Amino acid sequence: MKIIKYYNNKELTLTIEGRVDTISSQDLEKQIDDEMGNFNYLIMDLTDLEYISSAGLRVLLATKKKLNPENIPFVIRNANESVNEIFAKSGFDKILKIE
Repeated sequence: MKIIKYYNNKELTLTIEGRVDTISSQDLEKQIDDEMGNFNYLIMDLTDLEYISSAGLRVLLATKKKLNPENIPFVIRNANESVNEIFAKSGFDKILKIE
């Protein structure tokens, strides 16, 4: 997994490439936690994400829960068909804002 961080003022875009699995999800969570307080809008660009496991879904849910009290928007963008299918089967398409 590769994570590319891009700031546009206080808007953070994390581009996630490769696979988010049990091991790499821990790195993703740490990267997000390290940026907490530095942004007021979070976008995850999943254009080049091949796969996300249940551990990766947990990180997305935990991120949403951390951002909700601050009313910080969290958007998932550009997920491919197979990742969108995982979101749909898990019900995450109803929990997360996916564009």
